[in-house]
Amino acid sequence: MTPGGTSGAPGVVVVTGVGRYLGAHVAARLAADPRIDRVIGVDPGAPVPEFADLLDGVERVRLDLDSIGGLLVDLDVDAVVHLALVTAPDPQHGGRAAMKEQNIIGTMQLLAACQRVPRLRKLVVRSSTAAYGVSFRDPAVFTEETEPREVPRGGFGRDILDIEGYVRGFRRRRPDVTATVLRFAPFIGSTADTTLTRYFSQPVVPTVFGRDPRLQFVHIDDALEVLHRSVAEEHPGTYNVAGPGVLSLSQAIRRAGRVAVPVLEPGLSGAAAIARSLGFGRYGLDQVDLFVHGRVVDTSRLEQEYDFTPRSTAAAFDDFIHAHHGGVVVTRDHLAVAEQLVLEGIRQVRSAVRERP
Repeated sequence: MTPGGTSGAPGVVVVTGVGRYLGAHVAARLAADPRIDRVIGVDPGAPVPEFADLLDGVERVRLDLDSIGGLLVDLDVDAVVHLALVTAPDPQHGGRAAMKEQNIIGTMQLLAACQRVPRLRKLVVRSSTAAYGVSFRDPAVFTEETEPREVPRGGFGRDILDIEGYVRGFRRRRPDVTATVLRFAPFIGSTADTTLTRYFSQPVVPTVFGRDPRLQFVHIDDALEVLHRSVAEEHPGTYNVAGPGVLSLSQAIRRAGRVAVPVLEPGLSGAAAIARSLGFGRYGLDQVDLFVHGRVVDTSRLEQEYDFTPRSTAAAFDDFIHAHHGGVVVTRDHLAVAEQLVLEGIRQVRSAVRERP
């Protein structure tokens, strides 16, 4: 691609979102690759202390995405890896409005800047299997060509649909750029810290009464490998990235040694609100709908094009379990919380019934 790269590897790479786990680790892996000359990590804030040593070989620039255009042109960038996405709103940092600003406006500004870089030859964008949405009419397995039956209720799923739409427009305007979109299943593993891992780390896990959805995960290390290969090699197109096989929610909870608390579906949002107020993590509509319907994707395109198969969903989940084994004990207080979750679900259902004409 460039004088500094071999086998399709770019010479100068910009990685957004290096202040977080995924961006920091991707940037570090690329910086350690002798095929790549230079890696610049972009993030508006300073990385957390635990990433400081990891990013030793990465040139760091504190910059918002709305100011990145000049940087890309000045550095004569060959490749951009866009990982600066927010997956769940944080009430302490602007909530849903700030999340949308980062995901939608930030991506639009980044792609506009990329369009003006004549030397750019590669764009890699983090996406999610949330692009498929969830509904009762969904197929058993999604392929990359499957269109969502319904627009996702959750903010992250809607953002992903918009982001992928912007990338399609970029592809039309810059057909000379290899654009790779990676639809990741939920991350899991011994080092992953996400809404999902916090959900399974709870001693008491709320579930939807009568539902046992099929789930797929991708080990965070396998996600890093796919991202690395996407930059160092030529893989245009859109790919599902998930571990082969599935786990039902009930199987996952049993493997994790947790206590499942079934909640009637109309009351699940209320139960999630209680869990949040008691310090059990944040759950949005994206997570609630996933635990109602589940989601399974086909990964044959990834395996064929990359010559790489992520470890299975079960193996990835087991790695997470081993890292957290014995970390939580079910106490009397936890059981009291479980009872409160169930009662709240029943209260909400009764209230809904009374309000019907």
